[in-house]
Amino acid sequence: MKPTYHAAVCTSLTGPSSIQILEQEVRPLQAGEARVAIQATGLNFPDLLMTQGKYQFRPDPPFIPGLECAGEIIEMGSDVAEFKIGDRVMAGGKGNCLAEQLVVDARAAKPLPAALSFAEGACWQTAAATAWNALIEGANLQPGETVLILGASGGVGMAAVKLAKHQGAIVIGTGSTAAKRDAISAAGADHIVDPSDPDLAKTVKKLTGGDGVNVVYDPVGGDLAITATRAIAWGGRYLVVGFASGTIPSFPANHALIKAYRIIGIRAGESPRRDPDLARRQNAALAALAEKGVMKPHISHQFDLAQTSEALRALENRAVVGRCVILMAT
Repeated sequence: MKPTYHAAVCTSLTGPSSIQILEQEVRPLQAGEARVAIQATGLNFPDLLMTQGKYQFRPDPPFIPGLECAGEIIEMGSDVAEFKIGDRVMAGGKGNCLAEQLVVDARAAKPLPAALSFAEGACWQTAAATAWNALIEGANLQPGETVLILGASGGVGMAAVKLAKHQGAIVIGTGSTAAKRDAISAAGADHIVDPSDPDLAKTVKKLTGGDGVNVVYDPVGGDLAITATRAIAWGGRYLVVGFASGTIPSFPANHALIKAYRIIGIRAGESPRRDPDLARRQNAALAALAEKGVMKPHISHQFDLAQTSEALRALENRAVVGRCVILMAT
């Protein structure tokens, strides 16, 4: 009998209810590959969207979601020299991480810094890469500038709060509940505002002495995006990170012209794949930040693999503050 492992498999595009825990056959390694015994997997909003067929990358069922994980190397191809058996690593890709093991190109795995636990490492890379690609590469955020972070209690939002503070910026974050606002404050935000405030733009302008913010970081979209444009400073930068609200906004071009602000699309995964120089910069920067524990994630929910549907529903219901992690049985 061939060896097997368990995985959370999306069997149809009907959301969290489509997940089944199924056995998968262990396949032999090919050249350059390593096998990781996964200890923890970080859930991301795109994992939920993929189970609904609503993400940019639309795999056909059955497929295994999960963009990032952390674990230990348990097997390597004969030509792999980057690691040794037992090394702790962070790994990921376009899926397959919601499982007890993962076969990965060894060049794509990264050492798990001592500053991060398996659970933290499992949900560090995607959010940190998004925040860095947006704030540093996209906006060239400078010390002393002001940034408005929408959805600041989410995974990519909280990473952005922490990175912006690390860069010396003044941070205004949005949070819809007292618990979320407390978490945003603990992450280091200078000011927290309620996204449902009908005078949100005026409130933000007041906090910035009437000038508005230099940068808007928006993983939310929807009506809040248009409100945020009214709080942007002359010559500001608007970072389109995602659409967690489920609604893609339509920006008024005349408003961007009048205030001379730039609307910048952020593809933190695709951009370095297309630009080798950017990939080198991003990898080096993220490695240094990880070693220092910068953007260490706030984890509000932990589940085991059998509870993957429940974990996805927690994302769907906006119950997660920061990050949600699946821990594998050991």
